Amino acid sequence: MDFWLNDEQKMLRYNIREFAEKEIGPRARELDEKEEFSYEITAKMAELGLFGIYVPERWGGAGMDYLSYCVAVEEICRIDGSHGATVAAGNSLGIGLIYYFGSDEQKDEWLPRLCKGEILASFGLTEPEAGSDAGASRTSAKLENGQWVINGSKIFITNSTNRMAGVCTVQAVTGMKGDKKEISCILVPNGTPGFTAKKMTGKMMWRASDTGELYFDDCRVPEANLLGGRGEGFHQMLHTLDNGRLAIAAMGLGGAQGAYELAMKYAKERKQFGKPISTFQVNAFKLADMATEIEAARNLLYKACKLKDAGRPFGKEAAMAKLFCSEVMGRVVDEAVQLHGGYGLMKEYNVERFYRDYKLLTIGEGTSEVQRIVISRKIGCYDI
Repeated sequence: MDFWLNDEQKMLRYNIREFAEKEIGPRARELDEKEEFSYEITAKMAELGLFGIYVPERWGGAGMDYLSYCVAVEEICRIDGSHGATVAAGNSLGIGLIYYFGSDEQKDEWLPRLCKGEILASFGLTEPEAGSDAGASRTSAKLENGQWVINGSKIFITNSTNRMAGVCTVQAVTGMKGDKKEISCILVPNGTPGFTAKKMTGKMMWRASDTGELYFDDCRVPEANLLGGRGEGFHQMLHTLDNGRLAIAAMGLGGAQGAYELAMKYAKERKQFGKPISTFQVNAFKLADMATEIEAARNLLYKACKLKDAGRPFGKEAAMAKLFCSEVMGRVVDEAVQLHGGYGLMKEYNVERFYRDYKLLTIGEGTSEVQRIVISRKIGCYDI
């Protein structure tokens, strides 16, 4: 498991695993049942340094690399996907946009508080009519008297409605360039007049994470809140999703590992016909396949992280890792529930929660179908 890791990263894994088992595990089922975002656990994750792991110490981060960040996400998701989502979205979609594209002034204003976990940031990308086709965004921002006037709505936005939500990076149409939309990203602090956020409930998965609908009605922010240059929003979005795919892959890997361990434990304890069911070849082969796929997924993800950390192109590998790790978790949790039999269908058993949580991973931050489009382009199948 730790072939890819240095001593510092191995210690990080140990510490995060111990934390997740002690602090998150005992409450995960209850929080899921109540659809309750835990401020207490989020604050403890912040104290542990889980926000801003890859951000330089100058802005309050840990100054580690992206592989370290993905290891941390993996270990949280080994226990619970909801809390992994809080960390992954807070870093990849929240902190990442400001760190990679913000001015020094914007970084100084937001990153120290975000890295300390005093506030959380979100990315207002998805809209009711703009999912995989992010270029179909309708939310608009017009420059009037030195202010951006924003109108529109967003949906399925993580870390956007709880009282820790501090700022949202909103992707909006700021004009036209010929027949193409000019897309820009603008920082909008939560609480700005005209900006309202509504919590979404009734989710199948990640029920203890915070998901919201955002509405902008003549919401005004200073012109200086533009992130990067005008018209650079689409490029910023693609860069952010490349990074985010690594985190989603880490969520899939961690979830698969957790479900596999639950299945192995149950198969060794459960007896039928006088023997542990793990000794039946049909079940032993299931577990062998799980272990093999998890190992392959881990190597694919860690290689992609290494490429990013080395400053080399990693977009193809990120898409591959996101696709493979999320679908591996799907196969693992399906067999894990099967091994549990009827008990696997009961909320009393954690494998039921893992089964529900996996599905978002094949949809969020680019569906599996979109990942296959990205990969096929990268390997030269066609030019579009």
